[in-house]
Amino acid sequence: MLRVAVVGSGPSGCYTAQSLVQRDPGVCVDVLDRLPCPYGLVRYGVAPDHEKIKSLQGSLRTVLEHERVRFLGGVLVGAPGGLPVERLRELYHAVVYCVGAAGDRRLGIPGEDLPGSWSATEFVSWYSAHPDAADAGFLRGVRSVVVIGVGNVAVDVTRMLVRGAAELRPTDIPQAALDALAASGITEVHMVGRRGPAQARFTTKELRELGALPGTDVVVDPAELALDAVEPGALPAVQRRNVEVLRDWADRPAAKADRRVSLRFFLRPVELLAGDDSSPLGGGRVGAVRFERTVPDGCGGVRGTGRYEDVPAQLVLRSVGYRGVPLDGLPFDAAAGTVPHTEGRVVRGGSPSPGEYVAGWIKRGPTGVIGTNRPCAKETVTSLLADAPALETRDVAADPVRALRAAGVDPVPWGGWLAIERAEAELGARLGRGVVKLADWDTLLTAARSA
Repeated sequence: MLRVAVVGSGPSGCYTAQSLVQRDPGVCVDVLDRLPCPYGLVRYGVAPDHEKIKSLQGSLRTVLEHERVRFLGGVLVGAPGGLPVERLRELYHAVVYCVGAAGDRRLGIPGEDLPGSWSATEFVSWYSAHPDAADAGFLRGVRSVVVIGVGNVAVDVTRMLVRGAAELRPTDIPQAALDALAASGITEVHMVGRRGPAQARFTTKELRELGALPGTDVVVDPAELALDAVEPGALPAVQRRNVEVLRDWADRPAAKADRRVSLRFFLRPVELLAGDDSSPLGGGRVGAVRFERTVPDGCGGVRGTGRYEDVPAQLVLRSVGYRGVPLDGLPFDAAAGTVPHTEGRVVRGGSPSPGEYVAGWIKRGPTGVIGTNRPCAKETVTSLLADAPALETRDVAADPVRALRAAGVDPVPWGGWLAIERAEAELGARLGRGVVKLADWDTLLTAARSA
């Protein structure tokens, strides 16, 4: 019997486990995750009001409930205080790392570390109840927000910032985040891109949702749209539809509304400016973002014009991409933010490392949609199963869970996750809502240990 550990229970990890058990009846898979909860970014990266995408948890659940798949939560691998990569490799014939891209790209500009400046991922983690997320008072005293980036994550956080409490109450958003958003005094959100609308990375469905928000006016500057020299007819379908939606908004007269979303283009952030003592939150905190106006350079990029604009903001969220982070004991390509590999086989010193594999974003970088993980996992599994005859000759632990406990790791089994689900349903019932997520480590682990 081939024993495989898959590290990470998000889509790439679940699709890897699914491909393994479907293609080889002699494979048993343990899916390890450092959290006591499965599903990765489907649980902790999808906005709570996107129920259709969150419903993907059902298909991932089917994988984790397969008779030859075990979920082992609360297992930290390749980090201080966690299980060393070398030890995990001893317990299984093969290990597949599906750890995603947990880091964020930075802007690299002055003032980026001012209080009030955060990555969009940190904000998403907070309203998604990730147990590592701090209640940083994101919205306290905030009237104006700048979101830097024009992808789907930027659209998500912009939408969440202006969503009404009545619309969010039926979702699984944690109560503290719901209360903070309900009490928010935000009146304006600027979503800003350094290039034009033809290069924006959001999808049309996500974009249109901004125009359907009650009590919110969406504003687009016609002059910024006119800077884009690309004719809509020459664009791929998604970008063409995006431009058509933006042009429609730009042609509309301004509406009277409590909140406004401004979609801005051809503005490159060059500095975050501290507010002065007269600002609502006092000096020392971010008070504005300085942008340089850009124009197309004729080669698909932009160039600066030397003209600047300051946009007031007490909260700045950068949404300019994810980045992989290294695991102790695994090789890492710092430039690409990925683990070096050949068709999913981890490469050490120029040669494939027997029994070590990668799939998902840590393999290919943060690209594609959730479904892109399927062919990515299939390629890795094909490599692993081709290597299986040689891998199976090595002696491994008869019971990896017993070995993990001997190493001081007490995994949360599937029954522990089901207990967390019950606790979240009970919390929602007490609050007069549906399911409400538990938002801290102690509460999650207490629920899990009650199984």
